[in-house]
Amino acid sequence: MTRAYNFNAGPAALPLEVLQQAQEQFVDFQGAGMSIMEMSHRSPTYEQVNNEAQSLLRQLYGIPDNYHVLFLQGGASTQFAMLPMNLLRDGHPAAYVHTGAWADKAIKESKLIGETVVAATTASDNFMRMPSLSEIVVPSNASYLHLTSNETIGGTQFHEFPDTGDIPLIVDMSSDILSRPVDVSKFGVIYAGAQKNLGPSGVTLVIIRDDLAKDSPKSIPAMLRYDTHAKSNSLYNTPPSFSVYMVGLMLNWIKSKGGVAQIEQFNRDKTKLIYDAIDGSGGFYQGCAQEQSRSLMNITFRLGNEELEKKFIKESEAEGFVGLKGHRDVGGLRASTYNAVPLESCQALAQFMTHFQKQNG
Repeated sequence: MTRAYNFNAGPAALPLEVLQQAQEQFVDFQGAGMSIMEMSHRSPTYEQVNNEAQSLLRQLYGIPDNYHVLFLQGGASTQFAMLPMNLLRDGHPAAYVHTGAWADKAIKESKLIGETVVAATTASDNFMRMPSLSEIVVPSNASYLHLTSNETIGGTQFHEFPDTGDIPLIVDMSSDILSRPVDVSKFGVIYAGAQKNLGPSGVTLVIIRDDLAKDSPKSIPAMLRYDTHAKSNSLYNTPPSFSVYMVGLMLNWIKSKGGVAQIEQFNRDKTKLIYDAIDGSGGFYQGCAQEQSRSLMNITFRLGNEELEKKFIKESEAEGFVGLKGHRDVGGLRASTYNAVPLESCQALAQFMTHFQKQNG
């Protein structure tokens, strides 16, 4: 079997070992005579899958006891609305850091719910950098501060987070969840769609502090209330059971690699190969994100003209590379190097880039 060099931005690469384990268990899960997809989510077998995934996540991320781990549906896009519906209070604006396309979507949804202010923006730099912490100005009466830790389209990433004191810090980590250690106790809510860095599409992770999940407004539907899902251990309705199961396998894979700190070093080693190819090209390749904000998850770059970029895509695809075309809104090139992307894939891309430059420089 020949595996593609998969640099897709999401849904994205999964470890071969994880896929093979799922394949082995696909028809008959733990001797049940049925697939995990076929069994009741009320069964003891599935409840164990659900609980083990939560437990692994707590262990790997050091999640304190006063936080709920929720497996929800609807992706991060539903969280853009669900967060202000639950947490935006009258007379207390929601504050957002505007860092690109995904932050913009979150801001637009919040404005539909209530008063929303922009605490910082890098629009004047075409969102090719993250703001410094000193640029973020949060109203003293804010309901919360929201930021996007990694912008997949621009290829920018926060490398440190603000201390917001008593104001809850809420972060969309859809594209860099578990890629590096974080102090969960500094956040009110961390949320992430699984399909970029944690598993397949279909499940959304929400890590939420108890006090923020305790009393959701009774005026919003039950499915959009955090307390609904916290009280029912993410089993209020039929969950995305296969996706949760796959997240559990992915968490075990991260554990087998030495945990989140080792995964971070692994990510640094492999992305350095590609950034070095860009920086050492003498301008043939031009990185998009400003250096101090470069992402370890999404490497964005350009060539001298669009025709050359089209040739790069065509020739790379012929060599087995997938997903290197930049987002349709900005063009260019992008390599998404999430946790499951092997070092060998990044080595192969760096070699291809060097060869392509020799042929076309």
